[in-house]
Amino acid sequence: MKFISFSRLGESGVGTVVPGGIVNLTSKLSPKIKSLKALIAADLMDAATTYVEGRAPDFTLSDVTLLPVVPDAGKILCVGLNYETHRAETKRPDAKYPTMFTRYADSQIAHGQPMIMPSVSDRLDYEGEMAVIIGRGGRNIPEDSALSHVAGYACYNDGTIRDWQRHTHQFGPGKTFPGTGGFGPYMVSADEVGDYTKLPIQTRLNGEVMQDATLADLIFPVARLIAYISTYTPLSAGDVIVTGTPGGVGDRREPPLYMKPGDVVEVEIGMLGTLTNPIAAESAL
Repeated sequence: MKFISFSRLGESGVGTVVPGGIVNLTSKLSPKIKSLKALIAADLMDAATTYVEGRAPDFTLSDVTLLPVVPDAGKILCVGLNYETHRAETKRPDAKYPTMFTRYADSQIAHGQPMIMPSVSDRLDYEGEMAVIIGRGGRNIPEDSALSHVAGYACYNDGTIRDWQRHTHQFGPGKTFPGTGGFGPYMVSADEVGDYTKLPIQTRLNGEVMQDATLADLIFPVARLIAYISTYTPLSAGDVIVTGTPGGVGDRREPPLYMKPGDVVEVEIGMLGTLTNPIAAESAL
């Protein structure tokens, strides 16, 4: 199943993508279910699948405004240097543990919305990644059962302001500017995806391939990330783990290649679809 978050007539909601449009799940399975996070937390994904069977769409995609897949995530936990090609191009040493940083939920944008180049920098870089949406939370989750805690997967673009990223040894300042975290277009449920390591991941800038890999190339796979992260912080339904980017980022090219207003960036991950965002200048909005 493909689950989306959207707004319509000034109110946010949750639905599934079906041929011809969207089946609205907002308040259908429970009056309290008005977001994808709430649907996941209430363990109603299977019920949603049953509800959708045989139903005609309630809306077309043009009737709604897409939101980031989980616009209200309690935690967005990002992994750096998690592909060997990216570790090598940054000349960073091998690491025993994942490199972790956080992103704020209000920095995210949906599929189709502009990714924002801030007025204080012209070094906006792409980072195509796969996002993992937690279904069942927990603490000290064993690695051998960690994938059972996954609700689904989605495309992510961890847009980075490279000069601000280097202000200190901490990545945070360059990683959570408003309008830089592309998340969409939808979440595909884990049962439909199956073995995520078979998925290809590709980032394109103005149609040209910039990054090209498979999810099997992750240094720290998803199960290990969940086990590691849940040791130092409890995971909750709707939390998001952004798993890292392959080599080929613009900042490490010769000469460096940064995104500029008018560009279009795409992140495609097999059956997870394609996340597309145009680039706009902050002053133009």
